[in-house]
Amino acid sequence: MASPAITQTAQPLEGLRLAASGPPELAGPAAAHLRLLGAGTQTGRTGPGEDGAAHLALSGAGFSAQSAHVTWAVDRASGITDEATVQAATGIMAVHGRRDGAPRGLAVDYAATATGVLAVQGLLAALVGQARGGPAARVDTSADRAGLLAVSQYLAAAGADEGEAAEIAPGGPPFTSADGTLFELETLDPGAWAAFWRALAAPSDAIRAGWRPFQFRYATACAPFPGALHTTTRAHTWQRIREAAAGTGAEVCRLRTLAERAAEHDGAAPWELAPYGSGHRIPRVTPTAARPLAGLTVLEAGRRIQAPLAAHLLGLLGADVIRIEPPGGDPLRGMPPTSSGISARWLALNRGKTAVEIDIKSAEDRRRLLGMAAEADVFLHNWAPGKAAELGLDHQDLAGVNPALVYAYTGGWGTNRIAGAPMGTDFMVQARTGVGEAARPLGEVPAPSLMTLLDVLGGLVGAEAVLAGLLTRERGGRGVRVDSSLLGASDVLLGPALRRARRGQEPRRPAGFRRPLPTADGWIAPADACGAAAAAYDLTSLPTGAALAQLRTHGLTATAVTADPADLHHDPRFAGSISRDEHGAPAVPDPWSLV
Repeated sequence: MASPAITQTAQPLEGLRLAASGPPELAGPAAAHLRLLGAGTQTGRTGPGEDGAAHLALSGAGFSAQSAHVTWAVDRASGITDEATVQAATGIMAVHGRRDGAPRGLAVDYAATATGVLAVQGLLAALVGQARGGPAARVDTSADRAGLLAVSQYLAAAGADEGEAAEIAPGGPPFTSADGTLFELETLDPGAWAAFWRALAAPSDAIRAGWRPFQFRYATACAPFPGALHTTTRAHTWQRIREAAAGTGAEVCRLRTLAERAAEHDGAAPWELAPYGSGHRIPRVTPTAARPLAGLTVLEAGRRIQAPLAAHLLGLLGADVIRIEPPGGDPLRGMPPTSSGISARWLALNRGKTAVEIDIKSAEDRRRLLGMAAEADVFLHNWAPGKAAELGLDHQDLAGVNPALVYAYTGGWGTNRIAGAPMGTDFMVQARTGVGEAARPLGEVPAPSLMTLLDVLGGLVGAEAVLAGLLTRERGGRGVRVDSSLLGASDVLLGPALRRARRGQEPRRPAGFRRPLPTADGWIAPADACGAAAAAYDLTSLPTGAALAQLRTHGLTATAVTADPADLHHDPRFAGSISRDEHGAPAVPDPWSLV
Protein backbone atom coordinates (compact mmCIF):
# COMPACT_ATOMS: atom_id res chain seq x y z
CA MET A 1 0.00 0.00 0.00
CA ALA A 2 1.08 3.62 -0.41
CA SER A 3 2.44 5.27 2.71
CA PRO A 4 0.31 8.02 4.29
CA ALA A 5 1.49 11.50 3.35
CA ILE A 6 4.13 13.11 5.56
CA THR A 7 2.66 15.84 7.75
CA GLN A 8 4.11 18.13 10.38
CA THR A 9 2.49 16.63 13.49
CA ALA A 10 2.97 17.62 17.12
CA GLN A 11 1.65 14.28 18.40
CA PRO A 12 2.06 10.93 16.66
CA LEU A 13 -1.67 10.11 16.67
CA GLU A 14 -2.93 13.56 15.74
CA GLY A 15 -5.81 13.25 13.30
CA LEU A 16 -6.61 9.63 14.22
CA ARG A 17 -9.83 8.65 15.97
CA LEU A 18 -10.02 6.13 18.80
CA ALA A 19 -12.87 3.75 19.55
CA ALA A 20 -12.49 1.75 22.77
CA SER A 21 -14.73 -0.74 24.53
CA GLY A 22 -14.52 -3.59 27.00
CA PRO A 23 -13.51 -4.07 30.64
CA PRO A 24 -12.13 -0.77 31.97
CA GLU A 25 -9.20 -2.59 33.62
CA LEU A 26 -8.02 -3.69 30.17
CA ALA A 27 -9.27 -0.89 27.91
CA GLY A 28 -8.66 2.04 30.25
CA PRO A 29 -4.84 2.20 30.45
CA ALA A 30 -4.41 1.74 26.70
CA ALA A 31 -7.09 4.28 25.79
CA ALA A 32 -5.59 6.85 28.16
CA HIS A 33 -2.16 6.52 26.55
CA LEU A 34 -3.57 6.69 23.03
CA ARG A 35 -5.37 9.92 23.91
CA LEU A 36 -2.18 11.35 25.43
CA LEU A 37 -0.49 10.60 22.11
CA GLY A 38 -3.07 12.68 20.26
CA ALA A 39 -5.89 10.32 19.31
CA GLY A 40 -9.36 11.84 19.36
CA THR A 41 -12.33 9.95 20.78
CA GLN A 42 -14.68 8.61 18.15
CA THR A 43 -18.38 9.13 18.77
CA GLY A 44 -20.77 6.21 18.77
CA ARG A 45 -18.28 3.71 20.13
CA THR A 46 -19.44 0.16 20.68
CA GLY A 47 -20.48 -1.42 23.97
CA PRO A 48 -18.46 -3.87 26.03
CA GLY A 49 -19.26 -6.88 23.84
CA GLU A 50 -19.87 -10.46 24.86
CA ASP A 51 -16.36 -11.93 24.79
CA GLY A 52 -15.01 -10.14 27.87
CA ALA A 53 -12.23 -8.61 25.80
CA ALA A 54 -11.21 -5.01 25.28
CA HIS A 55 -11.32 -3.69 21.74
CA LEU A 56 -9.35 -0.69 20.53
CA ALA A 57 -9.47 0.77 17.03
CA LEU A 58 -7.64 3.68 15.41
CA SER A 59 -8.67 5.17 12.08
CA GLY A 60 -8.18 8.29 10.00
CA ALA A 61 -5.30 10.51 8.86
CA GLY A 62 -4.76 8.38 5.76
CA PHE A 63 -4.08 5.14 7.65
CA SER A 64 -6.00 1.93 7.17
CA ALA A 65 -7.92 1.04 10.32
CA GLN A 66 -5.82 -0.56 13.06
CA SER A 67 -7.37 -2.66 15.79
CA ALA A 68 -6.26 -4.36 18.99
CA HIS A 69 -7.96 -7.22 20.81
CA VAL A 70 -7.00 -7.45 24.49
CA THR A 71 -7.96 -10.35 26.77
CA TRP A 72 -7.12 -11.62 30.23
CA ALA A 73 -5.75 -14.89 28.83
CA VAL A 74 -4.91 -16.46 25.48
CA ASP A 75 -6.81 -19.60 26.53
CA ARG A 76 -10.27 -18.63 27.74
CA ALA A 77 -10.62 -22.07 29.37
CA SER A 78 -7.55 -21.52 31.58
CA GLY A 79 -9.51 -20.05 34.50
CA ILE A 80 -7.56 -16.79 34.22
CA THR A 81 -10.26 -14.14 34.29
CA ASP A 82 -8.97 -11.00 36.01
CA GLU A 83 -5.98 -9.29 37.62
CA ALA A 84 -5.87 -11.57 40.67
CA THR A 85 -5.92 -14.78 38.67
CA VAL A 86 -3.31 -13.45 36.22
CA GLN A 87 -0.96 -12.60 39.08
CA ALA A 88 -1.56 -16.03 40.62
CA ALA A 89 -1.08 -18.09 37.47
CA THR A 90 1.92 -16.30 35.96
CA GLY A 91 4.08 -16.34 39.08
CA ILE A 92 3.78 -12.66 39.99
CA MET A 93 2.35 -13.57 43.39
CA ALA A 94 5.16 -16.07 43.96
CA VAL A 95 7.95 -13.62 43.13
CA HIS A 96 6.39 -10.66 44.92
CA GLY A 97 5.81 -12.87 47.98
CA ARG A 98 9.40 -14.07 48.35
CA ARG A 99 10.17 -11.28 50.80
CA ASP A 100 7.39 -12.60 53.06
CA GLY A 101 7.94 -16.31 52.55
CA ALA A 102 4.58 -17.01 50.85
CA PRO A 103 2.73 -15.94 47.70
CA ARG A 104 1.27 -12.46 47.96
CA GLY A 105 -0.90 -10.49 45.57
CA LEU A 106 0.07 -7.01 44.47
CA ALA A 107 -2.69 -4.62 45.47
CA VAL A 108 -2.06 -2.60 42.29
CA ASP A 109 -3.27 -3.77 38.87
CA TYR A 110 0.21 -4.47 37.58
CA ALA A 111 -0.60 -7.03 34.89
CA ALA A 112 -3.50 -5.02 33.46
CA THR A 113 -1.37 -1.87 33.37
CA ALA A 114 1.43 -3.68 31.55
CA THR A 115 -1.10 -5.17 29.14
CA GLY A 116 -2.43 -1.73 28.26
CA VAL A 117 1.07 -0.51 27.45
CA LEU A 118 1.68 -3.60 25.31
CA ALA A 119 -1.54 -2.96 23.38
CA VAL A 120 -0.42 0.60 22.64
CA GLN A 121 2.98 -0.71 21.54
CA GLY A 122 1.33 -3.07 19.09
CA LEU A 123 -0.89 -0.36 17.62
CA LEU A 124 1.97 2.13 17.31
CA ALA A 125 4.22 -0.49 15.70
CA ALA A 126 1.52 -1.40 13.19
CA LEU A 127 1.07 2.27 12.29
CA VAL A 128 4.84 2.68 11.88
CA GLY A 129 4.74 -0.31 9.55
CA GLN A 130 1.94 1.27 7.53
CA ALA A 131 3.78 4.58 7.33
CA ARG A 132 6.75 2.68 5.88
CA GLY A 133 4.66 0.99 3.21
CA GLY A 134 3.55 -2.14 5.04
CA PRO A 135 0.07 -3.55 5.57
CA ALA A 136 -2.37 -2.93 8.39
CA ALA A 137 -2.36 -5.49 11.18
CA ARG A 138 -4.61 -6.70 13.95
CA VAL A 139 -2.89 -6.70 17.34
CA ASP A 140 -3.70 -9.41 19.87
CA THR A 141 -2.34 -9.27 23.39
CA SER A 142 -3.33 -10.60 26.79
CA ALA A 143 -2.68 -10.04 30.46
CA ASP A 144 -1.30 -13.54 30.99
CA ARG A 145 1.35 -12.86 28.34
CA ALA A 146 2.16 -9.58 30.10
CA GLY A 147 2.50 -11.45 33.38
CA LEU A 148 4.89 -13.99 31.88
CA LEU A 149 6.98 -11.17 30.43
CA ALA A 150 7.10 -9.50 33.86
CA VAL A 151 8.54 -12.65 35.48
CA SER A 152 10.66 -13.72 32.51
CA GLN A 153 13.98 -13.15 34.29
CA TYR A 154 12.87 -15.10 37.36
CA LEU A 155 11.52 -17.88 35.15
CA ALA A 156 14.80 -17.99 33.21
CA ALA A 157 16.80 -18.25 36.43
CA ALA A 158 14.54 -21.00 37.79
CA GLY A 159 15.12 -23.08 34.66
CA ALA A 160 18.88 -22.52 34.36
CA ASP A 161 21.63 -25.13 34.54
CA GLU A 162 22.71 -24.09 38.04
CA GLY A 163 21.24 -22.66 41.20
CA GLU A 164 20.99 -19.06 42.37
CA ALA A 165 24.11 -17.24 43.52
CA ALA A 166 22.30 -15.92 46.58
CA GLU A 167 19.84 -17.46 49.01
CA ILE A 168 16.13 -17.19 48.29
CA ALA A 169 14.56 -16.74 51.71
CA PRO A 170 12.23 -14.29 53.45
CA GLY A 171 13.52 -10.87 54.39
CA GLY A 172 14.36 -7.45 53.07
CA PRO A 173 13.71 -3.72 53.36
CA PRO A 174 12.22 -1.39 54.30
CA PHE A 175 14.12 -0.47 57.42
CA THR A 176 12.56 1.40 60.35
CA SER A 177 14.09 4.21 62.41
CA ALA A 178 13.69 4.71 66.16
CA ASP A 179 11.04 7.35 65.50
CA GLY A 180 9.05 5.09 63.20
CA THR A 181 10.18 6.25 59.75
CA LEU A 182 10.11 3.53 57.11
CA PHE A 183 12.90 3.93 54.58
CA GLU A 184 14.79 2.35 51.71
CA LEU A 185 18.57 2.19 51.43
CA GLU A 186 20.52 2.18 48.17
CA THR A 187 24.14 1.97 47.14
CA LEU A 188 25.99 0.12 44.41
CA ASP A 189 29.28 0.37 46.31
CA PRO A 190 30.23 -2.24 48.95
CA GLY A 191 32.49 0.33 50.58
CA ALA A 192 29.63 2.78 51.04
CA TRP A 193 27.44 -0.06 52.36
CA ALA A 194 29.99 -0.95 55.01
CA ALA A 195 30.71 2.67 55.93
CA PHE A 196 27.01 3.45 56.39
CA TRP A 197 26.47 0.57 58.78
CA ARG A 198 29.69 1.24 60.68
CA ALA A 199 28.51 4.82 61.20
CA LEU A 200 25.44 3.37 62.92
CA ALA A 201 27.56 0.91 64.97
CA ALA A 202 26.12 -2.23 63.37
CA PRO A 203 27.93 -5.51 64.18
CA SER A 204 30.75 -6.23 61.73
CA ASP A 205 29.60 -9.77 61.00
CA ALA A 206 26.09 -8.51 60.14
CA ILE A 207 27.54 -5.88 57.81
CA ARG A 208 29.57 -8.51 55.96
CA ALA A 209 26.71 -11.00 55.80
CA GLY A 210 24.20 -8.40 54.66
CA TRP A 211 25.97 -7.15 51.54
CA ARG A 212 25.42 -10.22 49.36
CA PRO A 213 21.62 -10.47 49.80
CA PHE A 214 21.40 -6.68 49.42
CA GLN A 215 23.42 -6.78 46.20
CA PHE A 216 21.40 -9.64 44.72
CA ARG A 217 17.93 -8.51 45.77
CA TYR A 218 17.27 -7.18 42.25
CA ALA A 219 17.79 -10.70 40.95
CA THR A 220 16.17 -12.78 43.68
CA ALA A 221 13.30 -10.50 44.84
CA CYS A 222 14.28 -11.09 48.47
CA ALA A 223 17.01 -9.99 50.85
CA PRO A 224 17.43 -12.16 53.97
CA PHE A 225 19.49 -9.68 55.98
CA PRO A 226 20.81 -10.48 59.44
CA GLY A 227 18.26 -9.28 61.96
CA ALA A 228 20.96 -7.17 63.57
CA LEU A 229 20.74 -4.67 60.70
CA HIS A 230 17.06 -4.03 61.34
CA THR A 231 17.81 -3.80 65.07
CA THR A 232 20.52 -1.24 64.33
CA THR A 233 18.26 1.15 62.43
CA ARG A 234 15.58 0.92 65.12
CA ALA A 235 18.12 2.31 67.58
CA HIS A 236 18.67 5.56 65.63
CA THR A 237 16.48 8.50 64.69
CA TRP A 238 15.69 9.24 61.08
CA GLN A 239 17.82 12.37 61.28
CA ARG A 240 20.83 10.37 62.46
CA ILE A 241 20.30 7.78 59.71
CA ARG A 242 20.18 10.53 57.08
CA GLU A 243 23.41 11.98 58.46
CA ALA A 244 25.09 8.57 58.30
CA ALA A 245 24.04 8.15 54.67
CA ALA A 246 25.17 11.64 53.68
CA GLY A 247 28.56 11.08 55.24
CA THR A 248 29.27 7.72 53.64
CA GLY A 249 27.96 7.90 50.07
CA ALA A 250 24.92 5.71 50.67
CA GLU A 251 21.42 7.02 49.95
CA VAL A 252 18.24 6.65 51.97
CA CYS A 253 14.67 7.52 51.03
CA ARG A 254 11.65 7.76 53.29
CA LEU A 255 8.61 5.82 52.08
CA ARG A 256 6.18 8.46 50.84
CA THR A 257 2.43 8.06 50.96
CA LEU A 258 0.07 8.07 48.02
CA ALA A 259 -1.46 11.28 49.36
CA GLU A 260 1.96 12.94 49.26
CA ARG A 261 2.57 11.81 45.69
CA ALA A 262 -0.91 12.92 44.62
CA ALA A 263 -0.31 16.39 46.07
CA GLU A 264 2.87 16.92 44.04
CA HIS A 265 1.91 15.01 40.89
CA ASP A 266 2.17 17.33 37.89
CA GLY A 267 -0.06 15.28 35.60
CA ALA A 268 2.71 14.88 33.04
CA ALA A 269 2.62 12.11 30.45
CA PRO A 270 4.98 9.18 31.14
CA TRP A 271 7.18 10.23 28.22
CA GLU A 272 8.33 13.36 26.43
CA LEU A 273 8.57 13.60 22.62
CA ALA A 274 10.53 16.54 21.23
CA PRO A 275 11.00 16.69 17.43
CA TYR A 276 14.26 18.19 16.21
CA GLY A 277 16.34 18.29 13.04
CA SER A 278 14.95 17.35 9.66
CA GLY A 279 15.12 14.50 7.24
CA HIS A 280 13.21 11.33 6.48
CA ARG A 281 14.72 7.88 6.06
CA ILE A 282 13.64 5.90 3.03
CA PRO A 283 12.58 2.36 4.04
CA ARG A 284 15.23 -0.17 3.07
CA VAL A 285 12.97 -3.14 3.76
CA THR A 286 9.20 -3.28 3.31
CA PRO A 287 7.75 -4.30 6.68
CA THR A 288 5.27 -7.12 7.13
CA ALA A 289 2.26 -7.23 9.41
CA ALA A 290 4.11 -9.50 11.86
CA ARG A 291 7.38 -7.51 11.72
CA PRO A 292 6.43 -3.85 11.29
CA LEU A 293 9.90 -2.64 12.36
CA ALA A 294 11.77 -4.82 9.85
CA GLY A 295 14.61 -2.87 8.29
CA LEU A 296 15.02 -0.49 11.23
CA THR A 297 18.21 -0.47 13.30
CA VAL A 298 18.26 0.17 17.05
CA LEU A 299 21.53 0.96 18.83
CA GLU A 300 21.14 0.09 22.51
CA ALA A 301 23.62 1.19 25.16
CA GLY A 302 21.70 -0.19 28.11
CA ARG A 303 22.42 -1.77 31.46
CA ARG A 304 20.41 -3.77 33.95
CA ILE A 305 16.73 -4.09 32.93
CA GLN A 306 14.96 -0.94 31.73
CA ALA A 307 16.74 -0.09 28.45
CA PRO A 308 17.65 -3.70 27.53
CA LEU A 309 14.00 -4.75 27.91
CA ALA A 310 12.82 -1.82 25.78
CA ALA A 311 15.26 -2.78 23.03
CA HIS A 312 14.28 -6.45 23.36
CA LEU A 313 10.65 -5.57 22.65
CA LEU A 314 11.65 -3.51 19.61
CA GLY A 315 13.59 -6.52 18.38
CA LEU A 316 10.55 -8.76 18.77
CA LEU A 317 8.71 -6.32 16.49
CA GLY A 318 11.31 -6.80 13.77
CA ALA A 319 14.04 -4.23 14.43
CA ASP A 320 17.71 -5.17 14.21
CA VAL A 321 19.10 -4.44 17.67
CA ILE A 322 22.81 -3.76 18.06
CA ARG A 323 23.87 -3.81 21.68
CA ILE A 324 26.79 -1.57 22.66
CA GLU A 325 28.92 -3.33 25.28
CA PRO A 326 32.18 -2.37 27.01
CA PRO A 327 35.49 -3.98 26.05
CA GLY A 328 35.38 -7.60 27.12
CA GLY A 329 31.58 -7.68 26.89
CA ASP A 330 28.78 -7.01 29.35
CA PRO A 331 29.91 -8.34 32.75
CA LEU A 332 26.32 -9.38 33.47
CA ARG A 333 26.62 -12.08 30.78
CA GLY A 334 28.28 -14.27 33.38
CA MET A 335 25.94 -13.52 36.28
CA PRO A 336 24.64 -16.80 37.73
CA PRO A 337 22.61 -18.84 37.26
CA THR A 338 23.73 -19.65 33.73
CA SER A 339 22.55 -21.70 30.78
CA SER A 340 25.37 -23.00 28.58
CA GLY A 341 27.69 -20.60 30.38
CA ILE A 342 25.59 -17.46 29.79
CA SER A 343 23.46 -15.76 32.41
CA ALA A 344 19.88 -16.96 32.07
CA ARG A 345 18.59 -13.58 33.25
CA TRP A 346 20.77 -11.77 30.73
CA LEU A 347 19.43 -13.97 27.93
CA ALA A 348 15.85 -13.15 28.92
CA LEU A 349 16.50 -9.52 27.94
CA ASN A 350 19.21 -9.77 25.31
CA ARG A 351 18.76 -12.89 23.18
CA GLY A 352 18.73 -12.16 19.48
CA LYS A 353 20.76 -8.95 19.70
CA THR A 354 24.06 -8.30 17.94
CA ALA A 355 26.80 -7.19 20.34
CA VAL A 356 29.50 -4.67 19.43
CA GLU A 357 32.21 -3.73 21.92
CA ILE A 358 32.78 0.02 22.22
CA ASP A 359 34.97 1.81 24.76
CA ILE A 360 32.97 4.99 25.27
CA LYS A 361 35.92 6.48 27.18
CA SER A 362 37.99 6.32 23.99
CA ALA A 363 37.68 9.24 21.55
CA GLU A 364 38.33 6.88 18.65
CA ASP A 365 35.57 4.50 19.74
CA ARG A 366 33.15 7.38 20.30
CA ARG A 367 33.77 8.46 16.69
CA ARG A 368 33.05 4.87 15.69
CA LEU A 369 29.79 4.99 17.64
CA LEU A 370 28.83 8.25 15.91
CA GLY A 371 29.41 6.52 12.59
CA MET A 372 27.07 3.71 13.63
CA ALA A 373 24.47 6.25 14.77
CA ALA A 374 24.61 7.91 11.36
CA GLU A 375 23.12 4.74 9.86
CA ALA A 376 20.71 3.87 12.69
CA ASP A 377 17.07 4.70 13.28
CA VAL A 378 17.08 4.64 17.10
CA PHE A 379 19.75 5.28 19.72
CA LEU A 380 18.60 4.08 23.15
CA HIS A 381 20.48 4.37 26.44
CA ASN A 382 20.00 4.57 30.19
CA TRP A 383 23.34 6.05 31.22
CA ALA A 384 23.54 8.12 34.39
CA PRO A 385 22.14 11.65 34.06
CA GLY A 386 24.60 13.96 32.31
CA LYS A 387 26.89 11.19 31.09
CA ALA A 388 25.79 11.38 27.44
CA ALA A 389 26.51 15.12 27.28
CA GLU A 390 29.85 14.60 29.02
CA LEU A 391 30.82 12.04 26.36
CA GLY A 392 29.63 14.17 23.46
CA LEU A 393 26.87 11.66 22.73
CA ASP A 394 23.76 13.65 23.62
CA HIS A 395 20.93 14.11 21.14
CA GLN A 396 22.42 17.35 19.77
CA ASP A 397 25.67 15.53 19.04
CA LEU A 398 24.02 12.60 17.29
CA ALA A 399 21.64 14.89 15.39
CA GLY A 400 24.72 16.33 13.74
CA VAL A 401 25.37 13.01 12.01
CA ASN A 402 21.76 11.82 11.71
CA PRO A 403 18.98 14.45 11.92
CA ALA A 404 16.35 11.72 11.41
CA LEU A 405 17.45 9.73 14.48
CA VAL A 406 15.05 8.85 17.29
CA TYR A 407 17.21 9.51 20.35
CA ALA A 408 15.75 7.76 23.39
CA TYR A 409 16.73 8.05 27.04
CA THR A 410 15.20 5.80 29.69
CA GLY A 411 16.15 7.10 33.12
CA GLY A 412 15.05 7.13 36.72
CA TRP A 413 13.39 10.47 37.38
CA GLY A 414 12.64 12.13 34.06
CA THR A 415 13.52 15.73 33.29
CA ASN A 416 13.61 17.94 36.40
CA ARG A 417 10.36 16.53 37.80
CA ILE A 418 11.46 15.67 41.36
CA ALA A 419 13.68 18.14 43.19
CA GLY A 420 16.42 16.53 45.24
CA ALA A 421 15.51 13.04 44.05
CA PRO A 422 17.64 10.14 45.32
CA MET A 423 19.36 7.59 43.12
CA GLY A 424 16.94 6.60 40.35
CA THR A 425 16.77 2.86 40.96
CA ASP A 426 13.64 0.72 41.03
CA PHE A 427 13.26 0.40 44.79
CA MET A 428 14.10 4.04 45.50
CA VAL A 429 11.51 5.22 42.98
CA GLN A 430 8.98 2.83 44.52
CA ALA A 431 9.71 4.31 47.94
CA ARG A 432 9.64 7.94 46.81
CA THR A 433 6.40 7.74 44.80
CA GLY A 434 4.09 5.72 47.06
CA VAL A 435 4.32 2.36 45.30
CA GLY A 436 5.37 0.83 48.61
CA GLU A 437 2.05 1.88 50.10
CA ALA A 438 -0.05 0.98 47.06
CA ALA A 439 1.44 -2.51 46.71
CA ARG A 440 -0.11 -3.62 50.00
CA PRO A 441 -3.70 -3.26 51.18
CA LEU A 442 -4.89 -1.47 54.28
CA GLY A 443 -3.81 -3.02 57.55
CA GLU A 444 -0.36 -3.99 56.26
CA VAL A 445 2.90 -2.11 56.71
CA PRO A 446 3.89 -0.40 53.44
CA ALA A 447 6.86 -1.95 51.67
CA PRO A 448 8.21 -1.63 48.13
CA SER A 449 8.04 -4.89 46.24
CA LEU A 450 11.40 -6.58 45.75
CA MET A 451 10.15 -7.75 42.38
CA THR A 452 11.53 -5.22 39.88
CA LEU A 453 8.11 -3.74 39.15
CA LEU A 454 9.26 -0.40 37.81
CA ASP A 455 12.32 -1.60 35.90
CA VAL A 456 10.05 -3.90 33.90
CA LEU A 457 7.19 -1.44 33.50
CA GLY A 458 9.76 1.27 32.75
CA GLY A 459 11.14 -0.90 29.95
CA LEU A 460 7.63 -1.31 28.54
CA VAL A 461 6.96 2.42 28.72
CA GLY A 462 10.38 3.07 27.17
CA ALA A 463 9.58 0.87 24.17
CA GLU A 464 6.18 2.55 23.87
CA ALA A 465 7.90 5.95 23.82
CA VAL A 466 10.38 4.87 21.13
CA LEU A 467 7.52 3.62 18.96
CA ALA A 468 5.72 6.94 19.45
CA GLY A 469 8.93 8.67 18.41
CA LEU A 470 9.27 6.51 15.30
CA LEU A 471 5.69 7.26 14.27
CA THR A 472 6.27 10.98 14.88
CA ARG A 473 9.33 10.77 12.65
CA GLU A 474 7.53 8.87 9.90
CA ARG A 475 4.65 11.34 9.88
CA GLY A 476 6.63 14.53 10.38
CA GLY A 477 9.92 13.84 8.66
CA ARG A 478 11.99 14.92 11.68
CA GLY A 479 14.19 13.28 14.25
CA VAL A 480 12.74 13.00 17.75
CA ARG A 481 14.20 13.08 21.24
CA VAL A 482 12.31 10.67 23.50
CA ASP A 483 12.53 10.63 27.29
CA SER A 484 10.90 8.09 29.60
CA SER A 485 11.55 7.17 33.20
CA LEU A 486 10.84 4.92 36.15
CA LEU A 487 8.96 7.88 37.61
CA GLY A 488 6.68 7.87 34.56
CA ALA A 489 6.18 4.13 34.93
CA SER A 490 5.27 4.63 38.59
CA ASP A 491 2.70 7.28 37.70
CA VAL A 492 1.16 4.94 35.11
CA LEU A 493 0.91 2.13 37.65
CA LEU A 494 -0.48 4.36 40.40
CA GLY A 495 -2.96 6.26 38.23
CA PRO A 496 -6.16 4.91 39.85
CA ALA A 497 -4.76 5.21 43.40
CA LEU A 498 -3.60 8.79 42.82
CA ARG A 499 -7.01 9.74 41.45
CA ARG A 500 -8.66 8.32 44.58
CA ALA A 501 -6.22 10.25 46.76
CA ARG A 502 -6.93 13.52 44.93
CA ARG A 503 -10.66 13.00 45.49
CA GLY A 504 -10.04 12.59 49.21
CA GLN A 505 -10.86 8.88 49.12
CA GLU A 506 -8.82 6.07 50.65
CA PRO A 507 -6.22 5.34 47.96
CA ARG A 508 -5.29 1.86 49.18
CA ARG A 509 -7.23 -1.34 48.57
CA PRO A 510 -9.22 -2.76 51.53
CA ALA A 511 -7.69 -5.08 54.12
CA GLY A 512 -7.24 -8.63 52.88
CA PHE A 513 -7.47 -7.60 49.24
CA ARG A 514 -5.99 -10.08 46.76
CA ARG A 515 -4.75 -12.41 49.50
CA PRO A 516 -4.16 -16.04 48.40
CA LEU A 517 -5.84 -18.79 50.41
CA PRO A 518 -3.85 -21.81 51.65
CA THR A 519 -4.85 -25.36 50.73
CA ALA A 520 -3.47 -28.69 51.92
CA ASP A 521 -0.81 -28.70 49.20
CA GLY A 522 -0.52 -25.13 47.94
CA TRP A 523 -2.43 -21.92 47.44
CA ILE A 524 -5.37 -20.64 45.44
CA ALA A 525 -6.29 -17.09 44.46
CA PRO A 526 -9.93 -16.09 44.15
CA ALA A 527 -10.90 -13.62 41.47
CA ASP A 528 -11.12 -10.12 42.91
CA ALA A 529 -14.93 -10.14 42.85
CA CYS A 530 -14.97 -13.42 44.80
CA GLY A 531 -12.24 -12.73 47.36
CA ALA A 532 -14.37 -11.92 50.39
CA ALA A 533 -16.81 -14.78 49.79
CA ALA A 534 -14.04 -17.32 49.18
CA ALA A 535 -12.19 -16.31 52.34
CA ALA A 536 -15.16 -17.54 54.39
CA TYR A 537 -14.32 -21.17 53.51
CA ASP A 538 -11.64 -23.19 55.29
CA LEU A 539 -9.76 -24.93 52.48
CA THR A 540 -6.65 -25.93 54.39
CA SER A 541 -7.59 -29.63 54.55
CA LEU A 542 -8.36 -29.90 50.83
CA PRO A 543 -5.92 -30.46 47.97
CA THR A 544 -5.80 -27.51 45.60
CA GLY A 545 -7.91 -29.19 42.92
CA ALA A 546 -10.62 -30.10 45.41
CA ALA A 547 -10.56 -26.60 46.92
CA LEU A 548 -11.09 -25.05 43.48
CA ALA A 549 -13.93 -27.48 42.80
CA GLN A 550 -15.61 -26.60 46.10
CA LEU A 551 -15.49 -22.89 45.32
CA ARG A 552 -16.94 -23.54 41.87
CA THR A 553 -19.93 -25.28 43.45
CA HIS A 554 -20.62 -22.01 45.24
CA GLY A 555 -20.29 -19.99 42.03
CA LEU A 556 -16.88 -18.60 42.96
CA THR A 557 -13.99 -18.23 40.51
CA ALA A 558 -10.41 -18.96 41.56
CA THR A 559 -7.21 -20.43 40.18
CA ALA A 560 -4.16 -22.21 41.56
CA VAL A 561 -1.22 -20.04 42.57
CA THR A 562 2.07 -20.82 40.86
CA ALA A 563 4.33 -21.09 43.90
CA ASP A 564 7.61 -21.39 41.98
CA PRO A 565 8.37 -19.91 38.53
CA ALA A 566 10.01 -23.24 37.61
CA ASP A 567 6.53 -24.79 37.65
CA LEU A 568 5.41 -22.60 34.74
CA HIS A 569 7.21 -24.91 32.29
CA HIS A 570 4.69 -27.66 32.97
CA ASP A 571 1.61 -25.58 33.76
CA PRO A 572 -1.32 -26.61 31.52
CA ARG A 573 -2.59 -23.02 31.61
CA PHE A 574 0.40 -22.12 29.41
CA ALA A 575 0.74 -25.40 27.51
CA GLY A 576 3.39 -25.17 24.82
CA SER A 577 3.90 -21.43 25.16
CA ILE A 578 7.15 -21.44 27.18
CA SER A 579 10.09 -22.65 25.10
CA ARG A 580 13.86 -22.87 25.45
CA ASP A 581 16.33 -20.86 23.40
CA GLU A 582 19.48 -22.12 21.69
CA HIS A 583 21.34 -21.95 25.01
CA GLY A 584 18.69 -23.97 26.82
CA ALA A 585 17.36 -20.99 28.77
CA PRO A 586 13.58 -20.68 29.23
CA ALA A 587 11.93 -18.14 26.94
CA VAL A 588 8.46 -16.68 27.35
CA PRO A 589 6.20 -16.16 24.32
CA ASP A 590 6.02 -12.84 22.51
CA PRO A 591 3.58 -10.61 24.39
CA TRP A 592 1.51 -9.83 21.29
CA SER A 593 0.81 -11.18 17.85
CA LEU A 594 0.33 -8.98 14.79
CA VAL A 595 -1.47 -10.52 11.83
